[in-house]
Amino acid sequence: MTSTSTTSCLLATATVAALLVPMLASAQSPNANAYDGQTLTGDWGGTRSELAARGIAFRGDYVGEAMGVVDGGYGETGARYAQQVRVGMDLDMGKLAGWDGGTLHVTLNDRRGRSTSVDFVGNRFPIQEAYGGQYTRLTELSYDQKFADGQSYFKLGYYAMGNQFGLHSLLTHFVNAAFCAHPLAMSGNSGWYNYPVARWGGEIAQQVSPALNVRTGWFQVNPNLGGNIERNAFRPFASGTTGSLFPVELTWTPGKGGDHPGVYKFGGYYDTSRVARRGLEPAATTGRHGGYLLAEQRLTREAGDPERGLTAFAQYMVSDTDTAQIRRWYALGGVYQGIGSRPQDSIALGYVGADINRRLIDARRASLVDAGVPGDSPLYHLSQAEELFELSYSVQVTPWLMIRPDVQYIVNPGTFAYTRTDNAWALGVQAKVTF
Repeated sequence: MTSTSTTSCLLATATVAALLVPMLASAQSPNANAYDGQTLTGDWGGTRSELAARGIAFRGDYVGEAMGVVDGGYGETGARYAQQVRVGMDLDMGKLAGWDGGTLHVTLNDRRGRSTSVDFVGNRFPIQEAYGGQYTRLTELSYDQKFADGQSYFKLGYYAMGNQFGLHSLLTHFVNAAFCAHPLAMSGNSGWYNYPVARWGGEIAQQVSPALNVRTGWFQVNPNLGGNIERNAFRPFASGTTGSLFPVELTWTPGKGGDHPGVYKFGGYYDTSRVARRGLEPAATTGRHGGYLLAEQRLTREAGDPERGLTAFAQYMVSDTDTAQIRRWYALGGVYQGIGSRPQDSIALGYVGADINRRLIDARRASLVDAGVPGDSPLYHLSQAEELFELSYSVQVTPWLMIRPDVQYIVNPGTFAYTRTDNAWALGVQAKVTF
């Protein structure tokens, strides 16, 4: 793509983002019931409701992200588009087979498009969360069962462990994958995996008290079922298992149901895989581990509308020095819902940073010495952390359509590639449609 065409594409993206906000803000008058209809395709003439009443529920959604770089990075402006389409079915086994509390889930996922980060910035935090594994795959075939009025629970099958563990759903208000919706250190440092990557596993959970839940499980570690290995997209029994991952997570929800509820998750994992150590002595070692804290707290609530108000969030994670790529992970920000006459709109502002393992920096500098690079070369001046600032505005046009203009500022984008890359500005728009 030429510089002129990329600039034109980027300007078009920015123009759409700028024009959609006032246009869509006027689309919902105070007296109009614009929030009727939960899906784009409706009730299919009553068929959808009839099937759901019998225990067969269909679901589907689309995410499209057009993001461009206007300054910094590799020095070239341009834009890229990526999308995800997900379809699935949930079978209520209580209605279908008399297994009260049981549900069978089947999900297919398709991703297409190109990466703004890869083509224009080279950073570790993907600017588009819908990019990664650009093909069609089986992403869930699982069964879960609830007992004792939902106080106990287990799940088994082929699915993404991040659907339950380490999930910070408030952060889906952002576009960059660093926020949406797990710390990247989890999957970057171990066999942990998030949607749409699936592997075999199982979990159990117990509601210990009204405000305390404990969850643990076992999951297969198989690198051949993730990444860009398209040939295994529908081969859940593909070879390549390297070990098992055992997570545990404690969720505390103080003030649940009150004016200022909070959600605090304390978790950790141990991966039994045998892998090479990071750094100057890459001998094999067994076991990768990490611990994390995910927190969100409602700070304000407007009188007369409990949905309006400010919720703050924070994340902190540390991983073992021997094997981790990201030694420390930290994030902070907030989401405010209810903008003027639009109660469903929201503004999100966040910061996230990730420290590279010092062992990797030392190894890189040693390789420069071995290559005969002079000691005063700027190649030795390696950054220690990548950072991101992101601001988004979510326009909830209808329950099934959301438009999200977004701005991102990436600091030290060359950290994990051991290069000096200029800080970058990215902007664009994300759209979400529920079928």
